[in-house]
Amino acid sequence: MNRPMESDGKIRIRDGRAEDIPVVLGMFDSAVEWLVSQGRTRQWGTTPWSENPRAVEMVTRYFTGGSPYIAEYDGIPAATLTLTDSPGPYIAPVDEPERYIHILASDRRFKGTGVGAALLAHAAAETCRAGISLLRVDCYAGDDRKLVAFYERNGFTPAESFTADVPGDDSWPGQVLARRL
Repeated sequence: MNRPMESDGKIRIRDGRAEDIPVVLGMFDSAVEWLVSQGRTRQWGTTPWSENPRAVEMVTRYFTGGSPYIAEYDGIPAATLTLTDSPGPYIAPVDEPERYIHILASDRRFKGTGVGAALLAHAAAETCRAGISLLRVDCYAGDDRKLVAFYERNGFTPAESFTADVPGDDSWPGQVLARRL
C-alpha cells in the first residue's frame, strides 16, 4: 500500500462523470484492501469492489442516478460521494425533503488530508443551496464505530440504528446519522 499524502495539498470538489466510475471503484478497492489489512472484513468484505458485480452495479446506479462529486487532492481523484433525494431501500424515508449521502469512499493514500470532510461540507452546502434542511447518511456501525465517530466530528448526529442482511453473513450493523442545516 502506498504512503499517505501530505495534508497540506489543495482540495477541489468537482461534479462526477460516468467516466469516473472506474476510478471510484478503485477508491473502494483501496478501502477494502485497507480494511482487510486491519482485520475489519465485515464492513465491505474481502473482494475488491471492482470485481464484485453487485458493488459495480450499485456504484454505477448511484453515480448515474444521483449527483456524484469527486474530491481531487492536488488534481488527483481522492474521494467521492453521491447525493440523492432519498435513502436506499433498507432505510425508511422521512416525511420531509432531504438529501441523502451514498457511496462515500476515499483512496486510503489520501487518509488524513481532509478530502472526506471537504466532501461532507460540500454535500451540506449543496443541500442548503437546494433549500433543504436535512442531510442524512448511513454507515457501518460495527467494530470500533470509528466511521460513526467520523460523521459525528463532521456535524452529524446518530438517529436510528439498523441491521441489514448481507449475503454470506447474517447481519450488518448500521447507523443512520442526520445533520440539520
